[in-house]
Amino acid sequence: MAGFLNALKSSYATQMQRHQNKAFLNATMAACALVATADGRVTFSETVRVDQIVETLEQLRAFDPVEAADLFRDFCDAVLDNPKEGHNKLATILENMRGNQETAELLIRICLAVTEADGKSSLVDQIEIVSLCSLLELDPAHFGLYRGQMIDELGKDGAAPV
Repeated sequence: MAGFLNALKSSYATQMQRHQNKAFLNATMAACALVATADGRVTFSETVRVDQIVETLEQLRAFDPVEAADLFRDFCDAVLDNPKEGHNKLATILENMRGNQETAELLIRICLAVTEADGKSSLVDQIEIVSLCSLLELDPAHFGLYRGQMIDELGKDGAAPV
């Protein structure tokens, strides 16, 4: 009988953790999808990085990695199929994290990890993260992203600075 009760208690705790962290899962996959699709495509290494994040973050361990991967893929497809509508849908999900400084900062750090999945951080990805910082009411300079740095990088590529 004690084994049954312990299993029931453990199952209940897992379900409560999933319920409490569902909004964070949605926000994480939305943010990752926005960054991954910023250049118009999603690379294998970006997908692998998102999987690693799901398996590593304590807040996401209660979720089936396949569920998270499906959500990420659905969000990416939404943006790639209809960029304006998809972007607006994901931005709405992220707006729910606006008042929580700690969670918003974690989301940006996750996005930074996704941008580096290909071995380098592209300017398009950085611009998307700066936009996310604005949406989440965070200072991009806090994460090493600021307008001057982007202008310098544009100049290196031979493009005219903005």
